[in-house]
Amino acid sequence: MLLNSHRDDSAFLTFSLANFQLFLLMNASSASPSRLLVILFLTAAGFSWLLRPSFAQNEDAAPRLAPAAVAPDGTAANPADASADGTTTGDVSAEGLIADGKSAEDLAAVNKAAAYMETVVWPLVILGIGVAVVLGLIIVFKVNAFIALISAAMVVSLLAPGDISEKISRVAAAFGSSAGGIGIVIAMAAVIGKCMLDSGSADRIVRAFLSVFGEKRAPVALLGSGFVLAVPVFFDTVFYLLVPLARSLHRKTAKDYLKYILAIGAGGAITHTLVPPTPGPLLMADNLGIEVGLMIMIGALVAFPAALAGLAYASIAQRWMQTPMRQLEGAPEPEPLEDSELPSLWLALMPVLLPVVLISTSTVLTTIADAEHKALLTVSDVEWTEFRQDLREQYAAEGPNPSKRLLSQKPLTAPLSTGSAPAADKPAEGEASDETAADKPAGPSAADLLLGDGELSDEQREQVVGAINLVLADRNFYDGPSFFGVPLTSAAKSLTSASTERMKKSLVERRNRAALESAFAVNDGVAVTEAGAIKFHQWDTPMRNAANWSDLFGNANLALLLSTIVAMLTLVSQRGLSRTELSKAVEIALMSGGVIILITAGGGAFGAMLTAAEVGPAIKELFAGIGDAKQTGLAFLFLGFLIASVLKIAQGSSTIAMIVGSSMLAAIIADQTLDFNAVYLATAIGAGSLMGSWMNDSGFWIFAKMGGLTEVEALKSWSVMLVILALTSFGVTVLLSIVMPLI
Repeated sequence: MLLNSHRDDSAFLTFSLANFQLFLLMNASSASPSRLLVILFLTAAGFSWLLRPSFAQNEDAAPRLAPAAVAPDGTAANPADASADGTTTGDVSAEGLIADGKSAEDLAAVNKAAAYMETVVWPLVILGIGVAVVLGLIIVFKVNAFIALISAAMVVSLLAPGDISEKISRVAAAFGSSAGGIGIVIAMAAVIGKCMLDSGSADRIVRAFLSVFGEKRAPVALLGSGFVLAVPVFFDTVFYLLVPLARSLHRKTAKDYLKYILAIGAGGAITHTLVPPTPGPLLMADNLGIEVGLMIMIGALVAFPAALAGLAYASIAQRWMQTPMRQLEGAPEPEPLEDSELPSLWLALMPVLLPVVLISTSTVLTTIADAEHKALLTVSDVEWTEFRQDLREQYAAEGPNPSKRLLSQKPLTAPLSTGSAPAADKPAEGEASDETAADKPAGPSAADLLLGDGELSDEQREQVVGAINLVLADRNFYDGPSFFGVPLTSAAKSLTSASTERMKKSLVERRNRAALESAFAVNDGVAVTEAGAIKFHQWDTPMRNAANWSDLFGNANLALLLSTIVAMLTLVSQRGLSRTELSKAVEIALMSGGVIILITAGGGAFGAMLTAAEVGPAIKELFAGIGDAKQTGLAFLFLGFLIASVLKIAQGSSTIAMIVGSSMLAAIIADQTLDFNAVYLATAIGAGSLMGSWMNDSGFWIFAKMGGLTEVEALKSWSVMLVILALTSFGVTVLLSIVMPLI
């Protein structure tokens, strides 16, 4: 009750604070360092104001007692147990407060508020401090993004719970873990992009688009070229490549120059932020535990309508602004290469298509194999007489055990829709059922059927199996105390020791099935010797084996390495490079990729420290009053979009906004069960990273300078178009999360 109004207003306050920050940061380009420090101070103050409990409604509440002064049930405990320094406003005892007219319920409410401060407000204050450190170092002191992220990670780690001796070492460990997960892929993507440019492969792809669509549909061709090329190549490189073609087209047609360059920008920007293996989307997939193939497919699905919206705005801007094509200062118009100097189209496309095909094939085959649900029970998998006897024996035993754990699950305690039950020794109240006898509707449950006497009909067996299969899909079913002392199969040992936070549903089913098989198997007291009442399931089906092989070649590291080899061979064959020249070209690419790897790993370390600060549970509690799970899930989409938008406007880099935003969301949703696949969180963050391109964004200057536009013209055209891309892709993300949740 004390905090209800705070929780109800949390989403609105979050939105309001974010917009306040956007206003401040939009005015930061001409601000002095002192003014920017004031902005950061106001941001931190805004966080504190947002996170405060609604104590104003309880100003007459009693001062906080030490935890021992109020019992968990809300009654006053022995005041002698409360330490003199356990109060917040002096030495106050329970007896004294009650004598002043404060009830035990009032005291319990005060202690509850204090616990809220500790478990919710403080972690979120740490979050605000971490964000302020990142923005302050980057904006005010112009510090490199990597140093800013590592510094913020260390600050957050120092403020977070944990052994003081490990607070710095865990930052380094998180940095190494993040770099190990993504470093190879980023390095390979950098080499692929460099080789495609130098070999003429990228130019060949552009000309192929133009030949297909024709000169009249040149904007569509340029949009498609940017859309495809920005998948493996950085946006700035794509724009460098395509702008000369746009200028050549304008010299030929004498019209639509602004439309041409906006079409290039729309296609390149949207896939740069949504479709791997571009670093930003790739890192989001890694941070949020998303399969790369799924990120490619959903990212492209979200990006396509957004790109069309960008093209539509390009037509409007062309009619509205009538921007001329100006001569670039000190930059002669480049001469286009002859067709004979370019590789064939299929060879040019190989570095792009090879990883996409390998990774997508892996995702498709794995999805088909998962859809088999081979870990689920069938009626024939159960030796019914033996199974029911084992259940009764374990249920009658003292202490927790697998049978009691199984029979206490809601799918087994809920009444079945049809069928009749034999007489049963029903589970004891509070032990095998969450419902009381008075509340429980009449009718048999699966637990009633299993513990009862007499044979079960075929219909009843089907119903019981259906209820157990619902339990198998519960990632929280297996717990150590209930299965303590039970010899486990090798599969059960491996799966039960793994975290279920990012475990796929098919593996959760296999994990729980293996645990139940072990619980009812024949064993010698040390190891399982043979199957018992529940047969061992067959996991390695032909489809699963095919999926496993596709996972090998569809692993992003191997797929990108194979693509890199193809790109390097193409470069050598087209340009006749020596080994030394090839090595030099690769070295240049790796140097640019190394910076991204450092920033990426720094963002991963920052996110890991936010997890250590228990930001996720705090956010969960903050949104506890927002509504049902669907609404809460959508709130996380809005939160990801807003975080990325603020970061983008603050420091200009879409890649950094995606890295930091996904790291923060990964920490926030660590303990959440969403009603949609986490891939939609990634596309929401990617959409937010497009919002607010202005003078601190390198893409803004590339568009303005390479396009020959003034700053005002770039703000009216480029910046507005990116807002449209951001809002459209976010809208598509929300729509897809509702109609196609992928869970």
